[in-house]
Order: sequence, then C-alpha cells, then structure tokens
Amino acid sequence: MNQRFRITRSMQENNAEQAISLDECKQYFASKPDFTYSQVFTVKGPESTMSIDGDFFMWKQGGIEIPFRLYLGDLYVAISSEAIVPKMIEIATDLRADVVEG
Repeated sequence: MNQRFRITRSMQENNAEQAISLDECKQYFASKPDFTYSQVFTVKGPESTMSIDGDFFMWKQGGIEIPFRLYLGDLYVAISSEAIVPKMIEIATDLRADVVEG
C-alpha cells in the first residue's frame, strides 16, 4: 500500500501565502524537464480505465509517471517507490513548504 504525502504551507503561521497556487506550480514545474502538466490523470487497470480531473504535474521517472496533484492549495503524492522521496523533499524545499503524511 502506498503512503500519501502532502506538500503544504498550511502549518506556517508567518507565511502570508499559505496556499500553493496553480500559477506558482506551473511556473515552477515548467523549469523541470522531467515534469509535464495535465488536467486529467488516467489509471488503467486490467479490466477498466479511470480518469480523474484535476491539476497534475506528472514526473517521468524510470519509464513510469508519478502524479503530483495540486488540490486546495497543497500538492499530494503517493510514495510507491523510494525514488520519489528525494524528489518530494526537493519540491517542498523549492516551494518553501513542509511535507506531512496524509
């Protein structure tokens, strides 16, 4: 089972911009060659396909895509591989945000 983490500024009392905005994410991830933006994330299973609407920044890593989803001012990512952890920490540091489980 994957752990889900949230990149957030909501715990920073002295930060005037607690929400991470879509424009901020688009600008940040545009500078990252291994990320693309998508408004739909599609999950294909053995018997069905599910599409989820939203704001996704897809990280291509080792032939797979890992979604970082912006939702209500926070970025969410599921840790399905240890390789995601340093990338998540890098993003949180660059966005001046914290990482919390959940």
